[in-house]
Amino acid sequence: MHDHRFTPQNQRLEPDGAESLDAWGFQDSAFTTLPNGNVLLTGTRYPLAGLELPYLLPWIRKVMEIELPIDDLHPTSYPPQIPAARANLPFQNEIRELLPEDAVSDEPLIRLRHGHGHTLEEMYAIRHGRLERVPDLVVFPSTEEEVSAIVDAAMRHDVCLVPYGGGTNVTDALRCPTEEDRCIVSVDLSRLNRILWIDPVNLMAGIEAGAVGRHLQAQLALHGFTLGHEPDSVEFSTLGGWIATHASGMKKNRYGNIEDLVLDVRAVTPLGPLSRPTVAPRESAGLDPRRWLFGSEGTLGIITSAVVKIFPLPQTQKYDSVLFPSFEDGVAFLFDLTRESRLPASVRLVDNLQFQLGQTLKPASRGSKALLSKAQKFFVTRIKGFDPDRMVACTFLYEGSRAEVEAQEASVLSLAKRHQGMRAGAENGRRGYQLTFGIAYIRDFVMKHWILGESFETSVPWSQALSLAENVKKRIHDEYAARGLPGKPFATCRVTQMYQTGVCIYFYFGFHHKGMNDPAGVYAELEHAARDEILKSGGSLSHHHGVGKIRQRFLPRVFSRAALDWAAEFKRAVDPGNLFGISNQAMTMNDVLSLRGAEGPEATSQARND
Repeated sequence: MHDHRFTPQNQRLEPDGAESLDAWGFQDSAFTTLPNGNVLLTGTRYPLAGLELPYLLPWIRKVMEIELPIDDLHPTSYPPQIPAARANLPFQNEIRELLPEDAVSDEPLIRLRHGHGHTLEEMYAIRHGRLERVPDLVVFPSTEEEVSAIVDAAMRHDVCLVPYGGGTNVTDALRCPTEEDRCIVSVDLSRLNRILWIDPVNLMAGIEAGAVGRHLQAQLALHGFTLGHEPDSVEFSTLGGWIATHASGMKKNRYGNIEDLVLDVRAVTPLGPLSRPTVAPRESAGLDPRRWLFGSEGTLGIITSAVVKIFPLPQTQKYDSVLFPSFEDGVAFLFDLTRESRLPASVRLVDNLQFQLGQTLKPASRGSKALLSKAQKFFVTRIKGFDPDRMVACTFLYEGSRAEVEAQEASVLSLAKRHQGMRAGAENGRRGYQLTFGIAYIRDFVMKHWILGESFETSVPWSQALSLAENVKKRIHDEYAARGLPGKPFATCRVTQMYQTGVCIYFYFGFHHKGMNDPAGVYAELEHAARDEILKSGGSLSHHHGVGKIRQRFLPRVFSRAALDWAAEFKRAVDPGNLFGISNQAMTMNDVLSLRGAEGPEATSQARND
């Protein structure tokens, strides 16, 4: 029946580098400050690596109005004190018989890493404080049968299970509830990482949930295919995590978001396995339990594998970039692009502050390159009249046949010219796209220099995009000034995904906290104020990060009482013992009532009106 399917060679997708336990990314990659004040990215993985960057720290000092001495570092206390493990001996004895010896760990640092994601508050806590609760045990199943056995044992012995993919979330989704008295067991899916089969005729693939994005890219490419899903975290996040968080990728214009790519999901739940014998291109078969797993964030079961669409590798891949006089010009261009052209695979528009940041991540120019750089700057600012404090950049990635790419490129450049855009070239486009992965390390670098920073996102209709971006930045500055905090906050944004109906806007926010009491708490207050402004300005609670615990308090503002009750009742029906008790999204009735502020319809009405 499936003679055209084949199983790839070397099925296990092996690690290709150790990941840091106390920072983002690989252990061999990190920004560091040299004695001369220049910044260097270590390792060899990224185009930025090995280049001395003389402009970054001076620019940060200027923008944030701080001194930032290179030798004034915030000493880390990692690893923090780790809570003692809570034992459940009957479960532990049974699980050690079910799994190989190396598939069960109570090692403190492993337990700690499985108790947090990458929110600013969590990373600050493991470096300068502590986490009050972490998993008591970590298990590493390598088959769906082992996952089922773990779930069965956990139900019989009253254990709390937490699925773990890449640990990259920024929503507190892995933070363990402090009130959880049961033994908490993290189920790490990193050994369920195989491409089970590839179907080159029907353009499908069966892939286990623990497969990491960068490995999928590499192995599918060996056979001439791509999944096309490329979130900013693609190097470390997993297929199961993408489904559980309802993720989006940088190239969604061509390939779609995760819900467009997934045809089937297999999962182990308290009621038994979710599975189907066949996969069709589309069907109408009543309520579909598979779809309930999108955005479930570990609250309903453990996703073990999925059937996904795959695509032939594009014949052509090409980068480009365009400068615009202002963010307003850039957004107007993007709007027309959605109306008059087929979108490139990826389009990203950065505001002026983020454009400036990109310029600081360059080595010093010398000789003929320095002369060329001066000439280019003179042409852009003097001849074309672009204001350095207002100009913005838009980067493009085209993928497809040569004819498709040529048509898209011609359309983009024609529309850009209409909006006073000036072509900045393929190399700047490539650099802007690839900077995404290197820049991810900056958050942990500046944390050493007493600066806390993080990102958050939203989607918003076109008609409110500009006002939302302006309102959120202004709210951050106003809240910061009202608290009398030092210097100025760093607040910037970019447009990362586009739709016929609107855009995703991605914000970055940071501040210097030397001498401040409870800086992580202050950051949380300011981030919540920004989220409040997003909702007031017509934005969504999240575009692709999800809810977790960090945005629970806003749920009554975006869902009606009935919707919250549906979620709570559904959780209670499919997981009556709260086996998956990580408490994301206020999925229990008690959480819903707590979020309303008090029990009863009066409190619910008030919560909706606040």
